Amino acid sequence: MTVPILIALALFAALMAAISYFGYRRYARPGRVYQQLGGQASFTMPTIDRVNENEPGLAVWVLEQVGEKVPISPDEASILRGDLMMAGYRSDNAVTIYVGARIVLCALLVVLALLLRGLITTNTIFSIIIPVAAGFAGYFAPSVILDNLIGSRQERIRFSLPDALDLMVISVEAGLGLDQAIQYVGQELAVVHKDLSDELQLVNLEIRAGTRRAEALHRLSQRTGELDLKKLVAVLIQTDKFGTSIADALRTHSDFLRTRRRQEAEERAAKVGVKLVFPIFFLIMPSIMIVAAGPGLLQVFKVLFPLMHKAYT
Repeated sequence: MTVPILIALALFAALMAAISYFGYRRYARPGRVYQQLGGQASFTMPTIDRVNENEPGLAVWVLEQVGEKVPISPDEASILRGDLMMAGYRSDNAVTIYVGARIVLCALLVVLALLLRGLITTNTIFSIIIPVAAGFAGYFAPSVILDNLIGSRQERIRFSLPDALDLMVISVEAGLGLDQAIQYVGQELAVVHKDLSDELQLVNLEIRAGTRRAEALHRLSQRTGELDLKKLVAVLIQTDKFGTSIADALRTHSDFLRTRRRQEAEERAAKVGVKLVFPIFFLIMPSIMIVAAGPGLLQVFKVLFPLMHKAYT
């Protein structure tokens, strides 16, 4: 029996064992308990991400234990914590889980590459390069994923700012102060724009805890890293400092954000024609040429080649 068949059988057996275990523990056993007791059975087991709302799951526990064993400098930990906060992860163990994910993923990919390198290539150089490349990929993959999460969250916050500013303008003009307006907007946007709502509610909690408003707003811009939100924070701090109209400043800033978003959309639309040149030239044009000129060229070759053969003979 060849090695690929053995690997396939082993993976199939492991998959069936995992499915049977989870099926028995998750469905069969609670179902029997439910039938015996005549009510809903409560049963918790270590899942991939968590046991319940308060306890981490098996994978998270493993990553946290591995991350705690890895030495990391305070400066690097501070940078990682800032990046994780930008992505929306504010828990105390976020840094250790992230570091543990790096180490575990790197080790898993290296082991997998060592096991499969004989099936991938027989070249000695590539058999050394593949595990090294797998280790680098496993170590830097969490950073790439974290950057994508940060970018997507900043984009959601950026798109939600005009709606939040409009609602804040209405609240201020209705007689609410800036602190009460931030609290109200944070509560009202909890369903539509959850990311911005969480940030505004956190600002409100910091203000209620005794932090100065300017400092709380400055922390808001640092937590998100979004440029538009930094501009909004600067506007709010200057307006509060000089005593000008908050409603007028917010309305002007909201109009500016919507105008810039429309200009960005027009810029993207103008670039579409240039971006379509390469797909049209390399993908669509050859297909059109084959469909349009293919039958004619076949007839030409079918008639011309025999004539050329007769002429030379």
